[in-house]
Amino acid sequence: MIEIKNQKVIDWVNECASLTKPKEILWIDGSSEQLEALRKEACETGELIKLNEEKLPGCYYYRTDPKDVARDEKRTVIATERREDAGPTNNWVQKDEMYAKMRTLFDGSMKGRTMYVIPYSMGVVGSEFAKIGIEITDSIYVVLNMNIMTRIGDPVIEELNKGADFIKCLHSKAEVNAEKKYIAHFPEDDTIWSINSAYGGNVLLGKKCFALRIGSWLGRKEGWMAEHMLILCIEAPNGEKKYISAAFPSACGKTNLAMLIPPKHLQEKGYKVYTIGDDIAWRRVGADGRLYAVNRENGFFGVAPGTNSKSNNNALMTTKKNTIYTNVCRNLDDNTVWWEGLDQPAPTNGEDWLGRPWNGENAAEKGAHPNSRFTAPAENCPSIAPEFFTGEGVPISAIIFGGRRAKAEPLICQSRDWNHGVFLGSKMSSETTAAANGAVGVVRYDPMAMLPFCGYNMSDYFQHWIDMGKKMTNPPKIFNVNWFRKDDEGHFIWPGFGDNLRALLWALDRCDGKADAVETPLGYVPTKDSLDLEGLDLTDQQLDELLTVDRETWKKELEGIKEWYAKLGRLPKELTDSLERLENEL
Repeated sequence: MIEIKNQKVIDWVNECASLTKPKEILWIDGSSEQLEALRKEACETGELIKLNEEKLPGCYYYRTDPKDVARDEKRTVIATERREDAGPTNNWVQKDEMYAKMRTLFDGSMKGRTMYVIPYSMGVVGSEFAKIGIEITDSIYVVLNMNIMTRIGDPVIEELNKGADFIKCLHSKAEVNAEKKYIAHFPEDDTIWSINSAYGGNVLLGKKCFALRIGSWLGRKEGWMAEHMLILCIEAPNGEKKYISAAFPSACGKTNLAMLIPPKHLQEKGYKVYTIGDDIAWRRVGADGRLYAVNRENGFFGVAPGTNSKSNNNALMTTKKNTIYTNVCRNLDDNTVWWEGLDQPAPTNGEDWLGRPWNGENAAEKGAHPNSRFTAPAENCPSIAPEFFTGEGVPISAIIFGGRRAKAEPLICQSRDWNHGVFLGSKMSSETTAAANGAVGVVRYDPMAMLPFCGYNMSDYFQHWIDMGKKMTNPPKIFNVNWFRKDDEGHFIWPGFGDNLRALLWALDRCDGKADAVETPLGYVPTKDSLDLEGLDLTDQQLDELLTVDRETWKKELEGIKEWYAKLGRLPKELTDSLERLENEL
């Protein structure tokens, strides 16, 4: 039985109960008995389906409403007093107006339902990086996912009873109505409200909502950084460990890089790679003037389609126990799961993500939704690093930005200094393809992969990066990578996947002042003989293309960057100076 002594917590929970009017309130204590009872209840109501205990022990299946299958950026709001604080890239609603609109929607939204109160910690409880949240919800799915993705239980209650501050997270699935759905952030009040959705990214409020949108606001206010970044450990043959954090937009290989398996010849040399995080990095300046990063989460909320033993075996192995699968295909013959790209035959007696009979041999539609997910404990991951469990943070040697570009960006490029690195991050972009007519890809800018997740004005966000650089006496080196360069026939030149480690090793050598480079208008790129290319079948012409900064291409890129900067409005002088220098050198 939870005993709460923090009056602020008691008052806030009572306020939410008065608004939503549940039939009862259940405090989540994290005990195995309580969680197992909730799983059993959800299976009895049909909300969850228990999967094959022998093949997938502790695993469950969940299906969302067909109109509620992904993060809804159009319905995601930053609600502040002033529009200027949210900036031009966020959906802004005046704070009081948004509260009024949502109070109407929340009024009585939990009638006849149980209100679950989930005290949780983002980070190892009691560590310097940790922050407490409380999510109130009427969804067992949310409770069970938050149990995987965050840390819950008695240690969190103890912190609250000591008087710890907390982020106030209120969610109700209500009607699961797409026309009345809102995911609203009130950063000035440490508050998140989400209603009329039951899909993970909109309702697991510790994830993008707290860890990035509210986290980025708090980071600027308190002098640290909340970033949409993986954290990776690379161990050299001599046992020395170095750490990298990296930001990629969606579909650019972030999870694959976080769980990278070295190519055979580098394994034989003794290189090892460990996973610390695949999505979130909170970062602080340490007493030694270096930047330290920690993964705030306790699990992975990954995209299932395309995950297989070749693309990401570590991720696949992570899902084999105590995992919740959302909107994948179910094999009725053995009560297991399947998705497109999984390296095993599609079921002939299955159910698709909509619950319809599905035969993989003659199906006209996909069995799993393209954004179907798995929620899996990080401790399951074969490559998880010991440092993940301490919560103390690791010193970052290199920061990597990357996008999906067919021609413009070289394989890897090092910035001249910290501020120039911020410029490289501010112009980060990926291409989309118009499949219907094969048109040239449209460039979408996504600075630091934070465009959907920055909780305040993007120009102020860039300024915060520059200000953080001034606090460090030994800042990480910053690089930009592009695994997706194509030849004139449209084929990828670089093999990608595990071979990406070759570029990362060059970056770490540059951090130590070892590897050779050539200066270009964009920054420093490797010389041909400074990359480890052993065992790769690449011609000199292909290498030239991978490492070339083509001046004519970049003159066209300049115009796109200028248009992007114009949309942002005011910008730090350090960024406009970098843009001017790039233009002059071209």
